[in-house]
Amino acid sequence: MDNIVTYILVLSFVLVLSPYLSKLFKLPTAPIEIIIGSILAYVGLISVGESGNHYFDLIAEVGFLYLMFLAGLEISLKSLNKMPQEHLSGATKFLLILPNLALLVGYFILELNPIIIVALPLISVGLLATVSKEHGKSTQWVSIALLIGAWGEVFSITTLTILEFAVEVGFSMALILKLLLLLGFILIVLTLYYLFRLIFWWYPELKIVMMPPLDNKDQDLRLAMGIFFIMIAIMHLLHLDLAFGAFIAGLFISTFFHHKKELEDKMSSFGFGFLVPLFFIHVGASFDYNYFTESIGTAIKILTAMIMIRLLSSLSLVKIIGFKESILVALALSMPLTLLVAVATVGYHHEIITGHYYYAIILASLLEVIVSMIGIKYLTKKS
Repeated sequence: MDNIVTYILVLSFVLVLSPYLSKLFKLPTAPIEIIIGSILAYVGLISVGESGNHYFDLIAEVGFLYLMFLAGLEISLKSLNKMPQEHLSGATKFLLILPNLALLVGYFILELNPIIIVALPLISVGLLATVSKEHGKSTQWVSIALLIGAWGEVFSITTLTILEFAVEVGFSMALILKLLLLLGFILIVLTLYYLFRLIFWWYPELKIVMMPPLDNKDQDLRLAMGIFFIMIAIMHLLHLDLAFGAFIAGLFISTFFHHKKELEDKMSSFGFGFLVPLFFIHVGASFDYNYFTESIGTAIKILTAMIMIRLLSSLSLVKIIGFKESILVALALSMPLTLLVAVATVGYHHEIITGHYYYAIILASLLEVIVSMIGIKYLTKKS
């Protein structure tokens, strides 16, 4: 059978069956799809990378970027500004405590590789979109997790940029120029935010023109997808992280076009019904089982350290939202899957870590998603 036909049939069956398997095993669909992806790769039905299918790799990459876009849609800068001061204070404390605990636990207690220590406090909002979809972004612990995640994503992208260029060019002028480029980009984005806010304040009818309430041409969807791909193109030209651009595109839509409530449902249904599951299947398929036995011990150590430092950091939120919801925030922020993969890839390609540590980080990133989502489901079910 033709390779492409095999992929289409296998992936179609997974897309259709994973919700039923989710109900059967009482697990979220994301870990189910990751596990299925790893099994399918192990038996040889699908594969990724050089030995895999280029189209599968490409659509999985688009799925990840779309997931970051959906994560941005979940967050509105206007709503963040209106959050209670104690929530902002708690989020700030969480973000300050986390890297210090990572250094303490990773370096002084577990004596981990420096690359792994850098990876421990990373935060990504990508998988928060799946949590938000299931539990609602208006839920208190979800909204705080999104707040911490939004700022954590910026800090994590900056950390990853520093790491990537530091190992390539060392601490030289090239690294400083790259950081200045990233800082300049963030400043331009902030400037554009205030500029658009001023424009829409003076001319509120522009929002209606761009996204009319009665729309039989799907103008809202076209505009949203246009902004999504334009931001990705800009990030590609600047050689900056594409996921960060996708996230900013989602933020822009949610902040200035929040009057189109049905747009988020359209975007979400398409993403979680098609693109995002393919990304999760691809993630599962990326793990090489030949390294499972030798890397599982280190992976569990990394997994334990990452969840532990987040649980300890979440104690800063106990007085604000309670103990149980603080744990939920910690678990929701314990899934920086793609950032871990990125850090592992940088370290491995530049021979800072061996294959053992590379696959240990990959395995830990997969296990984190599974453990965190199961933990969230269990705790919310007991409510």
